[in-house]
Amino acid sequence: MKNLRHFIKYLTPYKFNFALSVVFNFLYSLFSALSMLSLMPVMNVLFKEGEKVYEKPNFDGFSSLNKETLEAFMNYFITSNTQDKGAFSTLIWMMIFMIIAFFLKNLFAYMSMVYMTYLNNGVLKDLRNDVYNKVTSLHVSFFSGERKGDLISRMTADITTIKSSFMNAIMMIGREPLTLLFTLGAMLWISWKLTIFVLVFLPVAGFLISRLGRTIKNISGDIFALEGNLLSRIEETLGGIKIIKNFTAEAFFKNKFKAQSEEINHMNNVIGARMAMAGPLSEFLGVFTISILFVYGGTLVLLEETLTGGAFITYMGLAYQILTPAKAMAKASHAIQGGNAASERVRFILDAVNPLKDSEGAKVIQGFEKEIRFENVSFKYENEYVLKDFSLTVPKGKTVALVGESGSGKSTLANLVTRFYDVNEGNIFFDGMDIRTVRTESLRNQMGIVAQDSILFNDTIANNISLGVDNASEEAIVNAAKIANAHNFITEFERGYQTNVGDGGSSLSGGQRQRVAIARAVLKNPPIMILDEATSALDTESEKVVQDALENMMVNKTSIVIAHRLSTVKNADLIIVMKKGRILEQGTHQELIAMGGMYSKLVSLQSLEVLGIEE
Repeated sequence: MKNLRHFIKYLTPYKFNFALSVVFNFLYSLFSALSMLSLMPVMNVLFKEGEKVYEKPNFDGFSSLNKETLEAFMNYFITSNTQDKGAFSTLIWMMIFMIIAFFLKNLFAYMSMVYMTYLNNGVLKDLRNDVYNKVTSLHVSFFSGERKGDLISRMTADITTIKSSFMNAIMMIGREPLTLLFTLGAMLWISWKLTIFVLVFLPVAGFLISRLGRTIKNISGDIFALEGNLLSRIEETLGGIKIIKNFTAEAFFKNKFKAQSEEINHMNNVIGARMAMAGPLSEFLGVFTISILFVYGGTLVLLEETLTGGAFITYMGLAYQILTPAKAMAKASHAIQGGNAASERVRFILDAVNPLKDSEGAKVIQGFEKEIRFENVSFKYENEYVLKDFSLTVPKGKTVALVGESGSGKSTLANLVTRFYDVNEGNIFFDGMDIRTVRTESLRNQMGIVAQDSILFNDTIANNISLGVDNASEEAIVNAAKIANAHNFITEFERGYQTNVGDGGSSLSGGQRQRVAIARAVLKNPPIMILDEATSALDTESEKVVQDALENMMVNKTSIVIAHRLSTVKNADLIIVMKKGRILEQGTHQELIAMGGMYSKLVSLQSLEVLGIEE
């Protein structure tokens, strides 16, 4: 229960449902005992037992209401009605009383479950929303160290497990103890001597059952982790199915999946066997105790004659009924152990700290007026520095290109200026303000990014273009598509802008996906554009179309262009040549060619005919 306590706050919005559920649980537990007690007068009528009372008992108010008074009234009714109308009439009345008691018991059980369902589903909804909101607010580096499938498992299967455990816990607390209490009270009413045996049985059963659940939490945690890895394996398989088939690696992936599946199956069998044992063990211990009760109760009925046969049968019904809440509590206890393991995995997300969280009093950027300045910036993802003492100024309205070999730190600069990561040393200034002192949302609102991997969502083209722009007009979407050279191919689709792009944009070609991504950046209309290898994955023909779209988009913008193909940056105002996180050369295209340094060598390594560069 200790881990589930962290989720108690989710009950607050549903306290009305919780209160009603508790009330109906109370009434259910009360009538659960009364419904069994109603059997006793039926038995007395059938077996012609019970004390004969011919005079109506006196009733001096509720203060005189006790076991003797209630029995006297019941016996008076049975005696007088049997004399006047016969035993069969009395039996009918007793059966009506019993039916009403059982009907109310089940009615209150239903009402309790209805309100508990409302509460439980509400808690599930709020918990899912909170986990999803937390995931979307976490920093990028959090996801680089986690498997996507495991995170999905935490956000889906684990939350569902918490819901189930949560409900079991509340039902166990709100219903079963009350049912035990009222049932034991009814048993004490009939015979305190017989009840002693039951009170001896309960702690013994509880001890034996608790020993079964000791390993359930640990095994459940292992299962959840393995299922997360399995989900990751499925996600990787679906994402790389072409590569798997091309390298004929189907057998390798099948064997890996089979091994993980077998391990999960083994653990599920172990935990299932333990959980399955709880109910039968409870019932066996109960039947064993009832057998002893039959022997001892038989002496009270047959030898001592201090208990009627009807009362004894009713008592045995109550004794057997007490096994139901005992078994429910045992199963709920084991489910809660699994819920504890799941809650730890979900809390891993909810308790994750975002080191890039905006500080109190962070400033809001209203626009871009002057420059972006990198000042002695050093940064490392893990141990080795990717950037070291890097300084650069990007003036407003200028295009600055970053080129160099892979791993030189070009894309890292884009990650830092958008504050996906914070610098280890140095500062990045936006119009003179350190970006760590401003609202991150307002900073990113000033920037549009077009990356090498144009990520589209499984939605319409129109919705992909208008991503992040509320209530974008159809005219604005079309204009953005025209600037991105996307309008023509979009209108060729049967549904035009309402065409669904498929998972990850799979129904579009690479060039088409990139142009939709450019249209998305155009519609956002930020003053700063960041192009991260935006054309490197395209063929020559697609590159030309996309490059034209990029140039249309960059008009009157401040641009940071990260490029591999040098033809895309030859018109930049400033080209920065990077190597191992430092600036090696800088200047215009013509100036760098004239230097005859690394940039000139890079140009010579690329085909002049393909790139269209004239020295």
